[in-house]
Amino acid sequence: MEHLKLKLALFLALLFLFTSCSSTKTALYDQYSYQKTAEIKVEAEKLMSEATSPYALHQKEVTMLLLEIEKLVEYEKNKPNNEITFAMWKMLTNKEKNLLAAFFKRWETKETLSPAFLEESKKQVLDAFDLLIQYEIKKDKESKDALLDLINQ
Repeated sequence: MEHLKLKLALFLALLFLFTSCSSTKTALYDQYSYQKTAEIKVEAEKLMSEATSPYALHQKEVTMLLLEIEKLVEYEKNKPNNEITFAMWKMLTNKEKNLLAAFFKRWETKETLSPAFLEESKKQVLDAFDLLIQYEIKKDKESKDALLDLINQ
């Protein structure tokens, strides 16, 4: 009888653990996502800093960075319970939003950008990357809410 009670208690504990973990609907920490996001942030910052010079001089670098981002977006899209991170990457790559892809589109259109515009844009883009990185590291309510606030603006 004690053996049956122990098995039942273990089963209930496992059932509770399974249901509580699956109900969070948040992808677990992913070292690859963290590392690639940090690398892309550094590359984006470096490339954005060049926007006071002609776009044509950096077109190949922009294309390569956007390709790296496209690969990561595809990776993020296919991870289970990863809707928030995927939505943020879609926002960063949307040419109509005021983040990374829109910055590169504007740079291409204008050929060069003013230092004031560059600094403000870099701040917005890098802040977005920081939120994404913090969410990947922590996966807590605070970092999730901060990311959702930006996505829903």
